Amino acid sequence: MEQNILCEVNNCKYWQSGNECTADEIYVVSHKGKQASNSKDTDCKTFIPEA
Repeated sequence: MEQNILCEVNNCKYWQSGNECTADEIYVVSHKGKQASNSKDTDCKTFIPEA
């Protein structure tokens, strides 16, 4: 299944021109256990800084 995942963090290894994410999968976690109230309660664990 093709997915369109956008990311504005241009120093990430998976960032591509046009704010496209090229990672095969995305791992998102919540700061508050298994639930989040809004996007500020989450983090993308897929992020890897460019070397």
